[in-house]
Amino acid sequence: MVAALLLDFILIFVKIEVMITAQQLREKYTTFFASKGHQIIDGASLIPENDPSVLFTTAGMHPLVPFLLGSKHPSGNKLTSCQRCIRTGDIEEVGDDTHLTFFEMLGNWSLGDYFKDDAIEYSWEFLTSPKWLNINPQKIGITVFAGDQDASVDEESVNKWLSLGVPQHKIAYLPKENNWWGPAGQTGPCGPDTEMFYYVGDGLPSENSNPGNDESNWVEIWNDVFMQYSKEADGSYFALAQKNVDTGMGLERTLAVINGYQTIYETDVVKPIYDLVYSLAQDKSNLKAIRIITDHLRAATFIIGDERGVIPSNTDQGYVVRRLIRSAIRRGREVGIVNSFIPAIAAETIKLYAPTYNCLKQNQQKILSEFSIEEEKFKKVLDRGEEIIQEYARQGSIDGVTAFKLYSTYGFPLEEIQRSNIQVDAEQFFAELKKHQELSRQGAEQKFKGGLADNSEMVTKLHTATHLLHAALRKVLGEHIAQKGSNITSERLRFDFSHPIKLTTDELTKVEKLVNEAIQQKLAVSWQELSVEKAKEQGALGLFNQKYGELVKVYTVGKDDRIFSREICGGPHVANTGELGHFSILKEEASSAGVRRIKSILK
Repeated sequence: MVAALLLDFILIFVKIEVMITAQQLREKYTTFFASKGHQIIDGASLIPENDPSVLFTTAGMHPLVPFLLGSKHPSGNKLTSCQRCIRTGDIEEVGDDTHLTFFEMLGNWSLGDYFKDDAIEYSWEFLTSPKWLNINPQKIGITVFAGDQDASVDEESVNKWLSLGVPQHKIAYLPKENNWWGPAGQTGPCGPDTEMFYYVGDGLPSENSNPGNDESNWVEIWNDVFMQYSKEADGSYFALAQKNVDTGMGLERTLAVINGYQTIYETDVVKPIYDLVYSLAQDKSNLKAIRIITDHLRAATFIIGDERGVIPSNTDQGYVVRRLIRSAIRRGREVGIVNSFIPAIAAETIKLYAPTYNCLKQNQQKILSEFSIEEEKFKKVLDRGEEIIQEYARQGSIDGVTAFKLYSTYGFPLEEIQRSNIQVDAEQFFAELKKHQELSRQGAEQKFKGGLADNSEMVTKLHTATHLLHAALRKVLGEHIAQKGSNITSERLRFDFSHPIKLTTDELTKVEKLVNEAIQQKLAVSWQELSVEKAKEQGALGLFNQKYGELVKVYTVGKDDRIFSREICGGPHVANTGELGHFSILKEEASSAGVRRIKSILK
């Protein structure tokens, strides 16, 4: 009896000893890659600064697109970071064991330095070495690109995995939809990837089990992307001279599997939030709803509290925030939470993450205020929606179009309407849903086509023109002018800046004239790498509320006594302003309180 109790104590003690926290995993990862010659860089904002191709930063590679396309990174060609990410494409899967809307991605990059062999070797060492994560190699499975008419099977990756001791039966060959990344836009760098999976089934996997044929027992934790091709406008591919590596390890998933948890909701960066939601729920059996509330409010807290945070609205990122919050409130009613609760969940999220992400602490009042306002607004909408559902419950049926309106306007999903004993034309509902999704997709493609992700000639010109516009505004209106955001497509540039009142016609004319004079003077555009302090000393403009690396790229328009603009920037630029053409302001309007917006074109 004593021996058994002692054994139980030892097992519990050992389990506690091997537990790893999120902060420990962040530090282990970046420390490991720093030991391999990588420079640790800060993660970027969740709201992309100069990439209109996406609403949110969805991976660590997004802030690095210009450098993956060939620009030189100030910190070198081997990098590592921990990046906050939002992926709205996974919202429908949230509530299972592994998917989150907001998550952290650990990543490392080679910008034309090492390639497949080193990348795979680094991944294997970090996962299996006793010094690092010490995962049992027998519980790791691999997928690789199977090859198609565009590119051959990735035998290089297969051979490397085999050389490290991974048995052939643990390697699955999968098609493009599983093991291919990119390009970021319609064209550009792309290539095969190899993914690492952890076995979550009982014991050890059998020889018949791998991530390709036994999906329910394997969870992806790491992805090594090999950018070795470029996709052309005609759909063809050619091999790149500069080959890049882009990798990503999901922090929460990895924490779950190496700590032996069944779900990501048991990790130390999610469990306190989940526990609070669970304690408030009257119906504790609806675990999926409790998980969704946890996920959605955690994500919304980060989006509002970001350095470039956005508040709930009916467009763009603001619409996503509103959707997340309102979904959580509606799910709250499902589990019997009737009183105000979402500010308390936000406060718990801030408390949990503030030591790592100070922006949440700095924006705490804004987050709590927006949560309270949105909760009050939606409660009234929700009450009306429930009244409508009750009306149809008395009738006993509802057509699919009306059911879809209840979903799109009030947030009631089809299954919830059906639970009210209402007969629904489900086929018509899904037809309306498909139509709505197609319209949204087309709108997004139109709105976000071009952008810095494709590095096109016109986007490069408009991006350079943005520097001239910024400088001209400061010359005309004063040095209080500061950039608050920009959005550049192949058709136009949009520039947001701090200014309290509408610009007069005379002021707009002066700004336009100054920009065109700079273009006519055919000023050289040059860049140099400087420390942030040196850049400030030289008068470079920058978003200094954001974190920069030790060295930054500073772009200067003009030289000697004819310097027109000097800014910290990592995007593409022309070599001479004479390449830009004629600059024309289309519109000047309010963007938000104290922020104006200018839309311009080049002819």
